[in-house]
Amino acid sequence: MRISVSACAGKEPCGQLGLAQMFAYNELVLTFKRESIMTDPRHIAPETQSGDSLDAALRIKRLQELVGQDKVRNNLQILLEASQQRGDSLDHILLYGPPGLGKTTIAHIVANEMDVNLKVTAGPAIERAGDLAAILTNLRQGDIFFIDEIHRLGRAVEEILYPAMEDFALDIIIGKGPSARNIRLKLPHFTVIGATTRLALLTSPLRARFGAVLRFDYYGIDAIEHIIKRAAHLLKVPYTPEGIHAIALRARGTPRVALRLFRRVRDYAQVRAEGEITADVAAAALALLEIDAQGLDSLDRLVLLSIIEKFAGGPVGLETIAASVSEESDTIMDVVEPYLLQLGFLERTPRGRMATLRAYAHLDISPPQQTTAGSGDQPSLFGA
Repeated sequence: MRISVSACAGKEPCGQLGLAQMFAYNELVLTFKRESIMTDPRHIAPETQSGDSLDAALRIKRLQELVGQDKVRNNLQILLEASQQRGDSLDHILLYGPPGLGKTTIAHIVANEMDVNLKVTAGPAIERAGDLAAILTNLRQGDIFFIDEIHRLGRAVEEILYPAMEDFALDIIIGKGPSARNIRLKLPHFTVIGATTRLALLTSPLRARFGAVLRFDYYGIDAIEHIIKRAAHLLKVPYTPEGIHAIALRARGTPRVALRLFRRVRDYAQVRAEGEITADVAAAALALLEIDAQGLDSLDRLVLLSIIEKFAGGPVGLETIAASVSEESDTIMDVVEPYLLQLGFLERTPRGRMATLRAYAHLDISPPQQTTAGSGDQPSLFGA
């Protein structure tokens, strides 16, 4: 809904306001209009509006092209068809799961399927309530408002978002002190799609306002191979099935990682080989990147070796591991640990992290001899 200054002259809500409050309201409206002009795609320079980047070219456009997320695709299909049959806007959707699995892609797919505009932002980018209000007043009927990393929204911004999602209204306070007035602006029915990698950090009131909550899982090898082959066809890169399979094995079940590795192997094949991605070319390129057959990179192996060689396989605390490899503990917990836990190379215990027998076998290291209880090797509590 567009707001004009003329609508505030002599009419509600400005008709009963004082002169100072009217000027404040008009200034707020002018701010919204300036923000609307800045965010309107028609006023963006062509070079900044262009979507010709490689990632945009490889991104799928329709729901039927989505592979590997059967539950998400089936639920979205029902939501889209029901909304289209009723002629209503979609209910608010919350997407959560590990990074790189396609949450942003789903937002673009939903906008394409519903044939509506998509406004994209991120939680940390909305610093003030006025920033969110400027975006909301620029939305049109049925538009999709995508908020990436929604768990990082500020508390004041969340309070503005609550009535916008539930009542499609924007509450604005004009003036200060006893003369302050509350003005409620009606918003068109729109859809908020939130994406987060940390569902537990989302506040309960915000999570409860989403009508559909969809979880993303890691992709299987077949789905990853399909994604890489599609990218190879679009970029006209020759390949063999063995070469694609070698990349998919190291992709950690994540399309973003798979496409990143595919681009690096393509570069290697172009410079060092005949341009075709074969099993040998893929293995050589990934070895140059220090990525082994299980998809572990240098940091993953460094963490495992630190636990095994420096701390006898554990248990050892997270902060100790981070200090031993000169990395932040958040990096170890959010980047390294999830995949090691998924492979069964790492175990979390109340006393700390421990390397499993699978980790020893993968690194070709002999595990330490386990002392069995009651064998007599353990000293007695009373020294007897």
